Amino acid sequence: MTTAIYPGRFDPVTAGHLDILQRASYLFEKVVMAVFEAPQKQTMFSTEERVQLIREAAAGLSNVEVRSFSGLVVDYAQAQGATAIVRGIRMHADFESEFEMALMNRKLAPNVDVVCLMTDGRYQFVRASLLKEVAMLGGDIRGLAPDNVIAALAERFGQQR
Repeated sequence: MTTAIYPGRFDPVTAGHLDILQRASYLFEKVVMAVFEAPQKQTMFSTEERVQLIREAAAGLSNVEVRSFSGLVVDYAQAQGATAIVRGIRMHADFESEFEMALMNRKLAPNVDVVCLMTDGRYQFVRASLLKEVAMLGGDIRGLAPDNVIAALAERFGQQR
């Protein structure tokens, strides 16, 4: 069975993340969306909340599992028996940082490849931090995040939906 890991903080998951996840689910028999615990970084949603939001949003993808992890992505990938790490690329700047990470991962785990998928043009500008800022200011983020995330952000910011 070909397994891929799709790692990230996903704070929160966006429509762009889900687009990459859905396309990865067509390419691999199993995809583990791996939510990084990120203890050194401040996140709006706890690890458990991020995992739950993704599970709800990706419920229709039968070959997707959502789990949390800590440590090196390549170590987690190998522990899961994955042969690939999936990454989404939005713009040129993403390419440079993803390329550097891919080279380091190749050095650490030569048996795990990095597969980069280009983000759908509708989501190229979407970043989780931008969504949070727009939501905090009462902006409309419909179509840029799943409904459960929009509701969670509205609740977090004490807004009516």
